[in-house]
Amino acid sequence: MKQAHFHIRLYTIIPIIFAGVAFLSSIVAFRITEYYMKRGLDSTWSISFWAVIIAVVAFFCALLIARAILKPVERFVKKAEQLPVLARPDLDAEKERTQDELEHYTHVFEQVTDVLGKMEACQLFPEIIGQSSAVRGVLSQIMKVAPTDSTVLISGESGTGKELVATSIFTHSLRKDSPFIKLNCVAIPEGLLESELFGHEKGAFTGAAGRKVGKFEMANGGTIFLDEIGDMPLTTQAKILRVLQEREFERVGGTRSITVDVRFIVATNKNLAKMLKEGQFREDLYYRINVLSLHLPPLRERKEDIPLLADHFLQNGPKSAQISSTALQLLMAYSWPGNVRELQNTVERADVMCENGTIEVNSLPQNITKGLTNRVMVPLKESSHIDEQLREIEKGMIIQALRKTGGVQLKAAQLLGINQRSLWHRIKKYEIDVASIKKS
Repeated sequence: MKQAHFHIRLYTIIPIIFAGVAFLSSIVAFRITEYYMKRGLDSTWSISFWAVIIAVVAFFCALLIARAILKPVERFVKKAEQLPVLARPDLDAEKERTQDELEHYTHVFEQVTDVLGKMEACQLFPEIIGQSSAVRGVLSQIMKVAPTDSTVLISGESGTGKELVATSIFTHSLRKDSPFIKLNCVAIPEGLLESELFGHEKGAFTGAAGRKVGKFEMANGGTIFLDEIGDMPLTTQAKILRVLQEREFERVGGTRSITVDVRFIVATNKNLAKMLKEGQFREDLYYRINVLSLHLPPLRERKEDIPLLADHFLQNGPKSAQISSTALQLLMAYSWPGNVRELQNTVERADVMCENGTIEVNSLPQNITKGLTNRVMVPLKESSHIDEQLREIEKGMIIQALRKTGGVQLKAAQLLGINQRSLWHRIKKYEIDVASIKKS
């Protein structure tokens, strides 16, 4: 005979247990008081004695419940702390032991969640390099928008990886086995853009020697990616709007309407809302493409990804060189107006120019080293361990973020791409005087 199983949540059973203990205690206290009052006896000591007994019983009941709940948590935390990925040899072990237990558990859980998030990002998006919270936020949005057929608008500065994100959306979409057609609107001359998009009939214009199939027909049943849509002429925008609304168009020089089933992914590095006010972009098209929007953060807002990106580019470089800590500091201090594309070009150039297989400061271009060397260099000894050097880099980044935000830790944490609790732990760890930074 199959046994019946009942699943009760801890949020339900624990309050019920404590309420039951309190209820039984009230009944026992009432009966004892009633017993002594009926007989005219002094009940002070007896009631006190039974109150102690009830308190001891309640204490051990609570202890057993807490032990039953917290024992698995303790085992998990101990095993998690033994994992190399969570090991923090640079932390003071004695300080960790004296830390508040609940706070310590919370810190470990945050670390585990962070590691799991990074693993998920690596497995689902191996082509996207980055483990910062900003990047993982984008990847989480990709997983939400990819399975739908809605139009996606990707915004971000030039070089942030908009095409890479568009490809990832397609890869995880329901149309991944169908065509994926890309078109950069700014790379095609204005007079030829409509022909590229819609195709043309023979003799439609000078040089049209035969019929040409456009990008929309090629993408039928799949996805089309229109990069830099903000540079599209207004006349072409009106025709794109018709395809979005009616799912049909006509070839240049043609008279027959062609129906297509395509999903739109568009991208721009321009402020479309501002272009609306200036009359440079159609309002109706803007609201048609801005169904699901993704904003890609610039590299200066996720500088903790720079070491990973640099290492990735170096692994694929001609020399597979290593980068020195001082050169890495300069890369992390630079503002990167060209974002990841500029970083890739810089690292590849440094890889070619470096000597002895190590990229030093003199291998970097002057626009990065000029005016930054004295500001970001930390007094490191040649024999210092890499962990010590990395601590100095991390401390310098935190101080720089606090100075930029006037000592406001919440804003500094957002600037660094970490949560406020993590920043607070790092400030304590490096003994940074936030008050003096606020005064300065």
